[in-house]
Amino acid sequence: MNALTLSSFVFFTGLVAVITWWLTRRDDHQHSTGYFLAGRSLTFPIIAGSLLMTNLSTEQMVGLNGAAFTDGLSVMAWEVVAVVSLVAMAMFFLPRFLKSGITTLPELLALRFDRTTQLLANLIFMLAYAIILLPSILYSGALGLMGVLNLRALTGIDSQMVLLTGTVIAVGIAGAIYALFGGLRSIAISDTLNGIGLLIGGMIIVYFGLDRVGDGNGILAGWETLKETHPEKLNSLGGDDQSVPVSTLFTGVLLLNMFYWCTNQQIIQRTFAAKTLAEGQKGVLLTGALKLLGPLYLVLPGIIAFQLYAGDGIKADAAYGRLVFDVLPAPLTGFFAAAMVGAILSSFNSALNSTATLFSLDVYKARLKPQASDEEVVKTSKWAGWIMAAAAMAIAPLLATQESLFVYVQKVNSIYYIPLLAVIVVGLMSKRVPAIAANLALVLGCAVIGLFYFVPTLSGLVDRVHNFHFIAIVLVLLIAMMLVIGKLSPRAEPWIQQDVGAIDMTPWAGTRIASIILLVLVMAIYLAFAG
Repeated sequence: MNALTLSSFVFFTGLVAVITWWLTRRDDHQHSTGYFLAGRSLTFPIIAGSLLMTNLSTEQMVGLNGAAFTDGLSVMAWEVVAVVSLVAMAMFFLPRFLKSGITTLPELLALRFDRTTQLLANLIFMLAYAIILLPSILYSGALGLMGVLNLRALTGIDSQMVLLTGTVIAVGIAGAIYALFGGLRSIAISDTLNGIGLLIGGMIIVYFGLDRVGDGNGILAGWETLKETHPEKLNSLGGDDQSVPVSTLFTGVLLLNMFYWCTNQQIIQRTFAAKTLAEGQKGVLLTGALKLLGPLYLVLPGIIAFQLYAGDGIKADAAYGRLVFDVLPAPLTGFFAAAMVGAILSSFNSALNSTATLFSLDVYKARLKPQASDEEVVKTSKWAGWIMAAAAMAIAPLLATQESLFVYVQKVNSIYYIPLLAVIVVGLMSKRVPAIAANLALVLGCAVIGLFYFVPTLSGLVDRVHNFHFIAIVLVLLIAMMLVIGKLSPRAEPWIQQDVGAIDMTPWAGTRIASIILLVLVMAIYLAFAG
């Protein structure tokens, strides 16, 4: 590796760590509100930066660009359709979450249904994070770093699996230290700093990549070359043979985004820490505006990589790392590698922090030791986090057998996304549906989707319709089942949500107009590239 690349990498990585420590050195990390919710002090720029960076993991950078390498612009759905979900979060979900002053989503389910619902949701979240989310972040992060920094040449390790495992462990330990010793505010601040670097770096890669495609004649020449040689890659509407056919935008793609941005503990925990409802709404909608830029640095580089490497036999998920290594000058490669490490750590430590929060507050404090002090709860969360981190590091290298990481992750995530989304929506929109209905929906939903995905005789039935249509059908059936039970055996008393007065609940005056503008931009982007 070029010495300039290595020195710039070390410098930018250290700079973020030092700034984060300086800004958070006096924070309260001993008590639950300070550790898990940043003292309910986050303002909209920090919320937006943290939301974006928690989402913007190497699973997105490596996986989504890998999907674009194969399918082209149609995979931008995961970025652009997310804006619709963020509008729903700002308008509907967030006011209801903040009204109850909750720290975790299962805590809300305990208020709305019962403690069994809370326990089931906790178990589902923790298992999913440990088995699916955390390993996928570590695997994609290690894969990206191996390409960007050319770690094989740097370390002299020839075995791909040995190098992958070693990188996974190094990233996992660093991420755990960030998550378990700093608390939510340090995560949010480092997320914001890394987010700035990653956005800048992502745009620089597009610039140099297009310039390379255009044989050094500038980005416009590169864009014209892409349009002339592979126009099919620039169609926003996916075909039936692609991972995101256009018909799935209104079923599975929308539903998976709705869960992810509106009901996923890992993501929405930073919105629970908002200083006011208005700050939370502005932060969520600013995130939506930034997501509209996603196709530029999360999809277009994959198409550029296809133009440059399609005949080289390169694996789709390895294309992004090679592009970065090939087109960026040495100092910028180190800078971008530092931002990539920030993205890996951001997503990993956010997920780990959320997992530890779920265990320590909703299992340890709520069930195992109700009399535990705040200090004991925080200490327990750190131990739980280290155990989860170790499990994730053990599982991550096994994902190397997957052809497309991004497609695999979206598929297995739907096993728990859909049942939880159904229960939360029914819980917030109904007053009489009883706890037994929610508990059945959680158990049956996860079981049915899992069986139809992984039992060969049943998976053949799913193949007859796209799996994104299948999960939409399951969602409708789960909601219908809960509503029918609510009619036949309703709660004795209607559920009325109480405002606990945790923060100022005055909404932001610009929420509606900002939401309309974002939705119009979503439609405009799709129409502009519809081929």
